[in-house]
Amino acid sequence: MENRVLVTAVIAEIKILRYTPAGLPAVDVVLEHRSTQTEAAQPRQVNAVLKAVAFGALAERIARQAVGSTWTFQGFLATPRNSKSLVLHIQDIQQDTY
Repeated sequence: MENRVLVTAVIAEIKILRYTPAGLPAVDVVLEHRSTQTEAAQPRQVNAVLKAVAFGALAERIARQAVGSTWTFQGFLATPRNSKSLVLHIQDIQQDTY
């Protein structure tokens, strides 16, 4: 079973590009999502702040993007060690054209 997460969001914050102990580039970002969804046949405003991380060439690409730009992010959710919060592990990004 494959459980991909797809979310359109604004890049709210980009941390400094870092390297894992294995030498792999990594970047932590904060994403802000706003949309209107339908729930129980009623419109609902959705606002969410999401922590995310990317590795490798994708981390280097994200580190060069502008804060405030809108993208569609694809990846999976995971809980880091010693934490109870979810983090989106970004596997692909596409610039939003709206």
